[in-house]
Amino acid sequence: MATIFSAPAILSSATATATTTTTTTTKTPPKPILFPATKPPLTTLLTATLATTTLLTTSPSFADPAQKFNIYYGTAASAANYGGYGGNSDKRASAEYVYDVPDGWKERLVSKVEKGTNGTDSEFYNPKKRTEKEYLTFLAGFRQLAPKDVVLNNLALSDVDLQDLIASADKVESLEKKDENGQLYYVYEVDGLSAHSLITVTCARNKLYAHFVNAPTPEWNRDQDTLRHLHESFKTVGSS
Repeated sequence: MATIFSAPAILSSATATATTTTTTTTKTPPKPILFPATKPPLTTLLTATLATTTLLTTSPSFADPAQKFNIYYGTAASAANYGGYGGNSDKRASAEYVYDVPDGWKERLVSKVEKGTNGTDSEFYNPKKRTEKEYLTFLAGFRQLAPKDVVLNNLALSDVDLQDLIASADKVESLEKKDENGQLYYVYEVDGLSAHSLITVTCARNKLYAHFVNAPTPEWNRDQDTLRHLHESFKTVGSS
C-alpha cells in the first residue's frame, strides 16, 4: 500500500542504449495523507522512426499554474503484505515510485484480490467523472523491457478497456526515453474514438511498473494539460 505526500510475457529483451526509437501510428486501506506539492495486436499498426531523447529528472509541466497537485508515494507492496503491519512506517522512505495527483481527486481503494490478480497498486479519479483517472499496476519478476509493441500488446491482454481503446484508435504513438541514470521508459499515447490514454512503462527493482492516465474524449479535450502533467510526473525512485 502507499501514502500520498503535497503488466505475463511482457519482458524479455531490449536493453538500454544511448540511441532511442520512436514509433508512430494513423489505449479500506489507510486513508492517504496529503501534503502540498509544488491503455488486435499493434505489430501491424506500428511504423518506426528514429529519435534520440532524454527523460529529464524534472519534466516540464503542462498544467495550469493554478492547478495544485499532491505527490503520491507508492510502495508496490505484494498482495501478501497488502494491508499488513507497518502502517506507521515512513512511506516516503519505502516508496518505489511517485506521481502527481490533482488536488481534489479521490483515491479508489484497491482490494487485496485485485492487487493479486492484475497488479493494481494505486488509483485516483476525478470525482466529477470517475472514468477520468490515473493508476499504476506492477508485476514482479521482470528485469528488462521487451520491444515496445510486445509490451503494449501484453498490457492490453489483461485490460479489456485498453484492448477496446487500441482497436478503435485513430493513432497509437510509442516512444523510448531514458532518464539521467540511463533507466529506460516506454511512453505510449493512444488516441481512441471515445477516449484517450497516456501510458508509461519501465522496469526497476526486478519489477515492471505501468502508469496510466485515462480520460473520455470530452474530459481529455478539457483537461489535456493537467493530464499530460500527471503522465510526465511518474517515475521510479530509490534503488533500481
